[in-house]
Amino acid sequence: MFSTFILRSLRAAAFVATSAAIIATFPSTVLADGDDTPLTNLIALSSQRLALAEPVARWKWAHHVPITDEPRESALLANINSRAKAAGLDPAFAQVFFRDQIEASKDVQSALFDNWRKSQPPEGTPPDLARDTRPQLDRVTNSLLGALARVEPLRHTDNCPLRLAGSIARWKHLTRYDSAQNAPLARALSHVCASGGIGAVG
Repeated sequence: MFSTFILRSLRAAAFVATSAAIIATFPSTVLADGDDTPLTNLIALSSQRLALAEPVARWKWAHHVPITDEPRESALLANINSRAKAAGLDPAFAQVFFRDQIEASKDVQSALFDNWRKSQPPEGTPPDLARDTRPQLDRVTNSLLGALARVEPLRHTDNCPLRLAGSIARWKHLTRYDSAQNAPLARALSHVCASGGIGAVG
Protein backbone atom coordinates (compact mmCIF):
# COMPACT_ATOMS: atom_id res chain seq x y z
CA MET A 1 0.00 0.00 0.00
CA PHE A 2 1.16 3.52 -0.79
CA SER A 3 0.38 4.72 2.71
CA THR A 4 2.63 2.00 4.15
CA PHE A 5 5.43 3.15 1.87
CA ILE A 6 4.96 6.74 2.98
CA LEU A 7 5.16 5.87 6.64
CA ARG A 8 8.24 3.77 6.04
CA SER A 9 10.14 5.91 3.53
CA LEU A 10 9.10 9.56 3.63
CA ARG A 11 10.14 10.56 7.13
CA ALA A 12 11.01 14.12 6.33
CA ALA A 13 14.00 14.90 8.50
CA ALA A 14 16.06 11.85 7.61
CA PHE A 15 15.03 11.83 3.98
CA VAL A 16 15.72 15.51 3.37
CA ALA A 17 19.13 15.23 5.01
CA THR A 18 20.00 12.23 2.85
CA SER A 19 18.77 13.95 -0.31
CA ALA A 20 20.75 17.10 0.41
CA ALA A 21 23.90 15.09 1.00
CA ILE A 22 23.48 13.23 -2.28
CA ILE A 23 22.88 16.45 -4.20
CA ALA A 24 26.03 17.97 -2.73
CA THR A 25 28.28 14.98 -3.44
CA PHE A 26 26.70 13.33 -6.49
CA PRO A 27 29.60 11.88 -8.52
CA SER A 28 29.46 12.31 -12.27
CA THR A 29 30.67 8.76 -12.75
CA VAL A 30 27.35 7.46 -11.47
CA LEU A 31 25.66 8.76 -14.62
CA ALA A 32 26.08 6.96 -17.91
CA ASP A 33 27.38 9.96 -19.84
CA GLY A 34 27.68 12.62 -17.15
CA ASP A 35 25.26 15.04 -18.79
CA ASP A 36 22.05 14.13 -16.96
CA THR A 37 23.13 15.53 -13.60
CA PRO A 38 20.66 18.45 -13.90
CA LEU A 39 17.81 15.95 -14.20
CA THR A 40 19.07 13.96 -11.23
CA ASN A 41 19.37 17.08 -9.09
CA LEU A 42 15.83 18.12 -10.04
CA ILE A 43 14.56 14.67 -9.05
CA ALA A 44 16.40 14.89 -5.73
CA LEU A 45 14.90 18.29 -4.95
CA SER A 46 11.41 17.20 -5.93
CA SER A 47 11.87 14.18 -3.65
CA GLN A 48 12.84 16.52 -0.82
CA ARG A 49 9.68 18.50 -1.36
CA LEU A 50 7.59 15.34 -1.29
CA ALA A 51 9.26 14.29 1.95
CA LEU A 52 8.11 17.52 3.55
CA ALA A 53 4.50 16.55 2.82
CA GLU A 54 4.65 14.29 5.87
CA PRO A 55 5.21 17.02 8.52
CA VAL A 56 2.71 19.24 6.67
CA ALA A 57 0.13 16.45 6.87
CA ARG A 58 0.85 15.88 10.57
CA TRP A 59 0.26 19.57 11.32
CA LYS A 60 -2.96 19.67 9.30
CA TRP A 61 -4.21 16.50 10.98
CA ALA A 62 -3.47 17.85 14.46
CA HIS A 63 -5.17 21.18 13.70
CA HIS A 64 -8.11 19.70 11.75
CA VAL A 65 -7.15 21.66 8.64
CA PRO A 66 -8.14 20.43 5.15
CA ILE A 67 -5.37 19.24 2.84
CA THR A 68 -6.23 21.68 0.06
CA ASP A 69 -5.35 25.32 0.81
CA GLU A 70 -6.38 27.18 -2.33
CA PRO A 71 -5.36 30.71 -1.19
CA ARG A 72 -1.84 29.52 -0.31
CA GLU A 73 -1.54 27.50 -3.52
CA SER A 74 -2.60 30.53 -5.58
CA ALA A 75 -0.14 32.77 -3.74
CA LEU A 76 2.70 30.30 -4.32
CA LEU A 77 1.96 30.03 -8.03
CA ALA A 78 1.69 33.82 -8.40
CA ASN A 79 5.07 34.17 -6.69
CA ILE A 80 6.54 31.48 -8.94
CA ASN A 81 5.27 33.31 -12.02
CA SER A 82 7.14 36.53 -11.17
CA ARG A 83 10.28 34.74 -10.02
CA ALA A 84 10.38 32.57 -13.13
CA LYS A 85 10.43 35.66 -15.32
CA ALA A 86 13.28 37.11 -13.27
CA ALA A 87 15.22 33.84 -13.59
CA GLY A 88 14.74 33.68 -17.34
CA LEU A 89 12.41 30.68 -17.11
CA ASP A 90 9.27 30.18 -19.15
CA PRO A 91 6.57 31.18 -16.62
CA ALA A 92 4.09 28.73 -18.13
CA PHE A 93 6.50 25.83 -17.62
CA ALA A 94 7.31 26.94 -14.07
CA GLN A 95 3.60 27.21 -13.25
CA VAL A 96 2.86 23.71 -14.55
CA PHE A 97 5.88 22.24 -12.77
CA PHE A 98 5.00 23.73 -9.38
CA ARG A 99 1.33 22.83 -9.81
CA ASP A 100 2.57 19.26 -10.23
CA GLN A 101 4.59 19.60 -7.02
CA ILE A 102 1.52 20.81 -5.15
CA GLU A 103 -0.72 18.02 -6.45
CA ALA A 104 1.90 15.34 -5.75
CA SER A 105 2.30 16.65 -2.21
CA LYS A 106 -1.46 16.52 -1.71
CA ASP A 107 -1.45 12.92 -2.96
CA VAL A 108 1.05 12.06 -0.22
CA GLN A 109 -0.95 13.94 2.41
CA SER A 110 -4.19 12.25 1.35
CA ALA A 111 -2.59 8.82 1.59
CA LEU A 112 -1.33 9.64 5.08
CA PHE A 113 -4.74 10.91 6.18
CA ASP A 114 -6.37 7.72 4.87
CA ASN A 115 -3.86 5.59 6.74
CA TRP A 116 -4.34 7.52 9.99
CA ARG A 117 -8.12 7.22 9.73
CA LYS A 118 -7.90 3.45 9.22
CA SER A 119 -5.20 2.66 11.76
CA GLN A 120 -3.29 4.72 14.29
CA PRO A 121 -3.11 8.53 14.17
CA PRO A 122 0.37 10.08 14.33
CA GLU A 123 1.82 10.42 17.80
CA GLY A 124 3.60 13.39 19.32
CA THR A 125 3.49 17.09 18.54
CA PRO A 126 3.82 17.91 14.84
CA PRO A 127 6.53 20.29 13.64
CA ASP A 128 5.49 23.93 13.62
CA LEU A 129 4.27 24.60 10.10
CA ALA A 130 5.08 28.32 9.96
CA ARG A 131 8.35 28.22 11.89
CA ASP A 132 9.86 24.90 10.79
CA THR A 133 8.31 23.30 7.72
CA ARG A 134 7.41 26.22 5.48
CA PRO A 135 10.93 27.72 5.66
CA GLN A 136 12.22 24.33 4.48
CA LEU A 137 9.69 24.35 1.65
CA ASP A 138 10.78 27.87 0.70
CA ARG A 139 14.41 26.78 0.53
CA VAL A 140 13.52 23.81 -1.66
CA THR A 141 11.46 26.10 -3.91
CA ASN A 142 14.46 28.40 -4.36
CA SER A 143 16.64 25.44 -5.26
CA LEU A 144 14.02 24.04 -7.63
CA LEU A 145 13.88 27.29 -9.58
CA GLY A 146 17.63 27.12 -10.13
CA ALA A 147 17.38 23.44 -11.03
CA LEU A 148 14.67 24.16 -13.60
CA ALA A 149 16.92 26.69 -15.31
CA ARG A 150 19.69 24.09 -15.56
CA VAL A 151 17.27 21.49 -16.95
CA GLU A 152 15.95 23.82 -19.64
CA PRO A 153 18.35 22.68 -22.42
CA LEU A 154 17.60 19.01 -21.70
CA ARG A 155 13.82 19.21 -21.53
CA HIS A 156 13.50 20.03 -25.23
CA THR A 157 15.53 17.08 -26.49
CA ASP A 158 13.70 14.27 -28.29
CA ASN A 159 14.93 11.67 -25.80
CA CYS A 160 14.15 13.72 -22.68
CA PRO A 161 11.46 11.28 -21.40
CA LEU A 162 13.89 8.36 -21.62
CA ARG A 163 16.69 10.33 -20.00
CA LEU A 164 14.34 11.43 -17.23
CA ALA A 165 13.20 7.85 -16.67
CA GLY A 166 16.81 6.68 -16.48
CA SER A 167 17.66 9.40 -13.98
CA ILE A 168 14.62 8.48 -11.86
CA ALA A 169 15.67 4.83 -11.91
CA ARG A 170 19.18 5.73 -10.74
CA TRP A 171 17.77 7.99 -8.02
CA LYS A 172 15.50 5.22 -6.77
CA HIS A 173 18.47 2.86 -6.64
CA LEU A 174 20.63 5.35 -4.75
CA THR A 175 17.94 6.16 -2.20
CA ARG A 176 16.33 2.68 -2.03
CA TYR A 177 13.00 3.99 -3.26
CA ASP A 178 10.28 1.39 -3.66
CA SER A 179 9.79 1.61 -7.42
CA ALA A 180 6.35 0.02 -7.23
CA GLN A 181 5.12 2.69 -4.82
CA ASN A 182 6.28 5.89 -6.43
CA ALA A 183 3.26 7.50 -8.12
CA PRO A 184 3.64 10.91 -6.39
CA LEU A 185 7.21 11.38 -7.67
CA ALA A 186 6.11 10.43 -11.18
CA ARG A 187 3.30 12.97 -10.95
CA ALA A 188 5.67 15.65 -9.67
CA LEU A 189 7.95 15.14 -12.69
CA SER A 190 5.34 14.47 -15.36
CA HIS A 191 5.84 17.79 -17.19
CA VAL A 192 9.61 18.21 -16.89
CA CYS A 193 10.08 17.23 -20.53
CA ALA A 194 8.59 19.57 -23.09
CA SER A 195 6.98 16.59 -24.81
CA GLY A 196 5.48 15.44 -21.51
CA GLY A 197 5.57 12.13 -19.75
CA ILE A 198 8.33 9.86 -18.51
CA GLY A 199 9.77 7.25 -20.87
CA ALA A 200 9.90 3.55 -20.21
CA VAL A 201 13.19 1.93 -19.22
CA GLY A 202 14.11 -1.68 -19.53
